[in-house]
Amino acid sequence: MARFQTTVDTPRSAESSFAYLADFSHAVQWDPGVVASRRVDDGALGRGSRFALVASFAGRRVPLEYVITEIDAPRRVVLHAENRLFRSVDTIVVTPRDSGSRVTYDARLTPKGVLWLLAWPLAVTFRRVGERARRGLARSLGS
Repeated sequence: MARFQTTVDTPRSAESSFAYLADFSHAVQWDPGVVASRRVDDGALGRGSRFALVASFAGRRVPLEYVITEIDAPRRVVLHAENRLFRSVDTIVVTPRDSGSRVTYDARLTPKGVLWLLAWPLAVTFRRVGERARRGLARSLGS
């Protein structure tokens, strides 16, 4: 399993930070590894909301459909994506602070099938992708 975890402090309120990040259609704005993102359903954001993303990973474009599987607004949201190559679980936790909020982002990427043989190089690449996303996240949240 490849994992990237980071924490970003922002002057944005917990409600504002959560609303922005839980709507994964915004991922293209803060994650340079995402080349396209959009919501594929309508209605209020909640459990079952779906997002189509195209990620650029190791020189390839990888389509993913993320689904919100858990949501406790404005504190925590968990999104899952799965394709034939791997499973991704992204957990976002937002904590209010005296002036703004703290965002903790935890992304786990688990290879499937024979790709488990590439777990170590995948983890190294995923950390690089995650670090670029952390910088984009901090920039987007005004940190």
